[in-house]
Amino acid sequence: MKYHIAVDLGAASGRVILGRFGEDGLDLEVMHRFPNTIQESGGHQRWNTVRLFEEIKTGLGAIAASVDPAAVAGIGVDSWGVDYGLLDSLGRLIEEPVCYRDHRTDGVMDEVFRIVEREKIYDLTGIQLMPFNTIFQLHAQKIAGEWPEEAAAFVMMPDLMHHYLCGSRVGEFTNATTTQLMSARTRQWAPALFDTLGLDLGVMPDLVQAGAVIGTLTEDLQREVGLPGVNIVAPATHDTGSAVVGTPLEEDWLYLSSGTWSLLGIETEEAVISEKTSRYNFTNEGGAYGTNRFLKNMTGLWILERCREEWKKQGVLLDYDTLMREMEAAQPFAGLIFPDDPRFLNPENMVEEVCAALEENGMKAVRDQVRLSRIILESMAFRYDSVVEMIRDCTGKTIRGIRIVGGGSRNDVLNQATANATGLPVAAGPMEATAIGNLTVQAITAGRFSHLQEARDYLRRTGSVRTFEPEDTTSWKAVKETYGARTKSAE
Repeated sequence: MKYHIAVDLGAASGRVILGRFGEDGLDLEVMHRFPNTIQESGGHQRWNTVRLFEEIKTGLGAIAASVDPAAVAGIGVDSWGVDYGLLDSLGRLIEEPVCYRDHRTDGVMDEVFRIVEREKIYDLTGIQLMPFNTIFQLHAQKIAGEWPEEAAAFVMMPDLMHHYLCGSRVGEFTNATTTQLMSARTRQWAPALFDTLGLDLGVMPDLVQAGAVIGTLTEDLQREVGLPGVNIVAPATHDTGSAVVGTPLEEDWLYLSSGTWSLLGIETEEAVISEKTSRYNFTNEGGAYGTNRFLKNMTGLWILERCREEWKKQGVLLDYDTLMREMEAAQPFAGLIFPDDPRFLNPENMVEEVCAALEENGMKAVRDQVRLSRIILESMAFRYDSVVEMIRDCTGKTIRGIRIVGGGSRNDVLNQATANATGLPVAAGPMEATAIGNLTVQAITAGRFSHLQEARDYLRRTGSVRTFEPEDTTSWKAVKETYGARTKSAE
């Protein structure tokens, strides 16, 4: 049985993962883990892709030293969406990509809407309007006079890593949809948007579908890391796209990819675009194998992660297991915030921002890390509940449960709160859904599985899951009635 290598890049860390689909289940091993940090350069917050690729090479070298290199069948990279780099005519990166949390897009959405109506953009693309979407990043770069004349090729983050691995310059479909520059109906770039906004369509890459073999490892890298001419396979390069592939979904169950961001939705065959979905600001992201991911992109554990970073600097950080245990015993409903308030996108001090939001909504500021952490998680669960109602309203489906995957699936306090708030059973796991989905696409390309459903059946049969049933839903309903109007902002 062949090995496959998944490179999973997150906004805070990256991993190089080795996988093999055995008869009894997927053997998965993280061979190299590394931090991903933002650097200040040229007046912007930027990713350090040079260092990221060095880390990837370290992971590939570790794999070459651990298994028979000839048994490695493929390598694929996934990452977050929207961010991009620009190459010159020789394929060189002109400057490090700007991070989506950079403030260059502040106010840019309104400027774009003066050129193209909000409703027209949504009706064409079906993508949730968020200030950091690529369409707004490109416009911000253009009006700031920062578009490089030598730009010859646009590549999103995973496509850039594939370019380094094999020299490819293509774009993978699932991540390309997050740019908000594609037609949801033709599934190709939307020339009208480029023309109206004065953006350069000529630099945009040809698109490939998940599962495409886009090249082989370069000869220089073969010598450097010790692997042969391995196929470079484009997985669903958007990490949520890979996570959904790796989720053994059942009919009428929602998926919730839980990490820094929370992405809650349902898999459909076609984009779901209407006046109602526009009002709710839902997104239709491309999925692997002709599927569509109808979902809401929400703030996830980012708020808690930032608070924990600040507590760590103060020397009062509880370890994760202790925090979870003490939260379970802490007072419920000490307050609520609206997690998707733009104020939480990138404040200077997250703890103070949360406390200020509580006070502005007539609640008491709470700085104790256990109680404040519980407030954040319960607020996330209430937000999930409102989105579940929106999905029901938009699709007419009877929702039977929620499958939570990703790193957040090991947060039992949040899992139980989600079941309580929504009144739905929750199934948690797999935690490594993104890497599993990346590897699964490669395995389908290699012939290990004939199609996606066969792969999902294998994952369901061989994987493990933890379940959470709704508890004390009456108290949760009462709290929603009391605090809901004060904490829910307009979409």
